Amino acid sequence: MPRYRLTIEYDGRPYHGFQAQGVLPSVQASIERAVKGFCGEDLRLQAAGRTDTGVHATGQVVHIDLAKAWKADVVRDALNAHLVPEPIAVLEAAAVDEDFHARFSAKARRYLFRILNRRAPPALDKGRVWHVKKPLDAQAMHAAAQALVGHHDFTTFRDLQCQAKSPMKTLDEARVWREGEEVRLAFSSRSFLHRQVRSMTGSLAEVGVGRWDADDLKAALEARDRRACGPVAPADGLYLVGVEY
Repeated sequence: MPRYRLTIEYDGRPYHGFQAQGVLPSVQASIERAVKGFCGEDLRLQAAGRTDTGVHATGQVVHIDLAKAWKADVVRDALNAHLVPEPIAVLEAAAVDEDFHARFSAKARRYLFRILNRRAPPALDKGRVWHVKKPLDAQAMHAAAQALVGHHDFTTFRDLQCQAKSPMKTLDEARVWREGEEVRLAFSSRSFLHRQVRSMTGSLAEVGVGRWDADDLKAALEARDRRACGPVAPADGLYLVGVEY
């Protein structure tokens, strides 16, 4: 069966996460309905990652197997036509070999977290950024974040409902910088624990406002205890921005 790799963009606010949730709205279910509308096929797509409720994506990757070979541009355009008016777009479709797997072939997943750091709340970006009123020291956050890079036991930054077999993960990148009124955080790893990025971001924000310092963040990591985690950041500002193969 011809296999297609799809790069997907979506606003996560209307959905109960990416993964199909029965009758609850999900990104996966919407894309699968679009496939059904396009070519009449019932299928279960495979995705690079399962984003939580309210989390967005600019570079999610999925693959689908179709009974008939179509031009990739036709697949992209037809799915987008059937996704109207949902906030989901197929940015790119490409025919791939049958050994390609959106999840298991991935070598790295990249996330971006956007924090709007000003007194006034967001108007145009409401639901797409985390609004933090107190001034954040992005340089201090970046310096502290380097303690997270490498192979560690991330139990402190792991949701209690996480189903991963091990808390051991290798974080390849943790960067924090300021762009105007936004403080942005970038993380890259082959895989992440459930809510790991939001947990790390919330703790780094504690450094940014001056309640923690770099040693406090390192101590939280080394505690290997969920109770040592700072407040978990909301889903609003989190984006899956890319998957590397």
